[in-house]
Amino acid sequence: MKEYMKEMRKLVGTRPIIMCGSSVIINNPAREVLMIHRTDNDTWCFPGGAVELGEKVEDTAAREVFEETGLILDSLNLFGVFSGEDLHYKYPNGDEVYIVDIVYQSDSYKGEVKLNDEGKDIRFFKINELPERISPPVRPVVEALRNRRS
Repeated sequence: MKEYMKEMRKLVGTRPIIMCGSSVIINNPAREVLMIHRTDNDTWCFPGGAVELGEKVEDTAAREVFEETGLILDSLNLFGVFSGEDLHYKYPNGDEVYIVDIVYQSDSYKGEVKLNDEGKDIRFFKINELPERISPPVRPVVEALRNRRS
């Protein structure tokens, strides 16, 4: 079923729901990470999104990366699973979620980076030069990444 989250929102409105998602930390050869400047909350995040019914999380990761960046991933390595109060978020439209984010890492991809309509900017950053406005549910992932690279 496509657009599972939209269908759920029709049933529950803006009430809190658990959202399973998958995102990817994409590294270029200089070990910089790819981030997208989101249009919905004016913050930066890694490419990713919600898992559709029956979809494997690694397939979600690859699909979302392609949709949001135009890149085709050659490999995925599990970085970590993030959940709990730190991933509670209320979107600007009022939708409230508790995210379970299965985060992968990849440094092997094909294609040229191109932005879709979900973002207003996309670029690679050095880990110590990330933008200040990181999406709140992505902050624990960024912290874990910085800790592993230090």
